[in-house]
Amino acid sequence: MELSYSCHLGNDGNKTKKARRAAKNSLSGTTSYANNAIQNLNQLGHALKHDLRLEEYNNENIVMIIGESQDKETATNHIKSIYQNEFEEARIEYNNKQTRDDRKIENYLLHVSENTQRDIACEFIIELGNQVYWKAQSFEDKLKMVDVYKQQIKDLEELVPEFKIAVAVVHLDEKSPHMHIIGVPIKDGFKNGMKKQVA
Repeated sequence: MELSYSCHLGNDGNKTKKARRAAKNSLSGTTSYANNAIQNLNQLGHALKHDLRLEEYNNENIVMIIGESQDKETATNHIKSIYQNEFEEARIEYNNKQTRDDRKIENYLLHVSENTQRDIACEFIIELGNQVYWKAQSFEDKLKMVDVYKQQIKDLEELVPEFKIAVAVVHLDEKSPHMHIIGVPIKDGFKNGMKKQVA
């Protein structure tokens, strides 16, 4: 049997001129246009709240694949550790070349989070099948998808090693089982700024 496959990846909808105008007029300084790009730490918190189902802790319908526990602080710390491990050497190298202190970067994650032109991470969703197919399936059948999604993570890490996954969680509580992934895309070899940056 064949199942449809869909992967929804982030876009830059919040970086349009219209979105920037809306952000200037909002209390949070961000927009609410739908996309999966995570612009700052505030948006990361909102994404984690949904993905980890924080109001429904111990929910048997939420299965962590990557992530140590179902809490926002631990997941946020994992993102922080990715930034530390991946970018700290480039940050120090960049700062050592600066002659002016005001150009130095003290904390790269905060630096990116405060830049309205950048994203700190992105989220995408992988789903197999559709609502019609899953309506006829049992919860046990949906639960089998956890192993399928675990393999998807292994494949993704092999195919795109520059995308460091911080959180991967399967939702079995909606009409069709799907997986939310939050990760940090990394690029090396920049000529301007830090040599290695979130991309």
